Amino acid sequence: MKEKSSIIISIIISVALIVSAAFISYGIRNVKSSKNTIIITGSAKRQIKSDFVKWTGYFSAYSSSLNEAYNVLKDSNNKVKKYLMSKGIEEKDIVFSSINTQVKNEILPYGMIGNKVEGYMLSQNVEIKSYNVDLITEISRESTELINQGVHFESYPPQYYYTKIAELKIDMLGLATNDAMQRAQQIAKNTNTKVGRLRAAKMGVFQITPLYSTEVSDTGIFDTSSIDKEITAVVNCEFEIK
Repeated sequence: MKEKSSIIISIIISVALIVSAAFISYGIRNVKSSKNTIIITGSAKRQIKSDFVKWTGYFSAYSSSLNEAYNVLKDSNNKVKKYLMSKGIEEKDIVFSSINTQVKNEILPYGMIGNKVEGYMLSQNVEIKSYNVDLITEISRESTELINQGVHFESYPPQYYYTKIAELKIDMLGLATNDAMQRAQQIAKNTNTKVGRLRAAKMGVFQITPLYSTEVSDTGIFDTSSIDKEITAVVNCEFEIK
């Protein structure tokens, strides 16, 4: 009986050892597989020049009479339109906003606002969108000449865009992936290994910054303040190594 029990115990131990060996072997294979990849960050940069611009100007009129303020603003509107057309802007490209009206009440001592109406401030924006970047840039800088004509005018900084971003983005991501491959090959060369197939790729930061800017953001940057820009694309790639 004791001999039979010993045989059964031996069988159980043998089976347990076989199963344990199988799990250990499987675990080793998994660890080896997970270490047979390398994750590399690749990047690509390209300089571009904006091909589209949006510019906004602001003008206003103030008077104690609402009708008088409106007439002054209307006259300013005509002067602004005539000025822009004299600079080469077509009338159809000049867009005026609706008139904004602010009622100005009397100011009492200690900064308190009274109920008596002292005047009316009427204002309008003028906006131009154009592919003629150089012309609009020049107008934005010179438009305060309207002050000499009695117009209370203010020019806002133009906003510059590049309209072919979608097409360029595809090329940039391809270049960034190639850069990651070259980096991986250099690392593999230094460690006596070889780079295999690309297992995964994830797009990182894609940003547009002013030329020569050192600004960096984890969420990306989309600059509209400068004509000359630099695009940066980043890709995180996982390669097999042999």
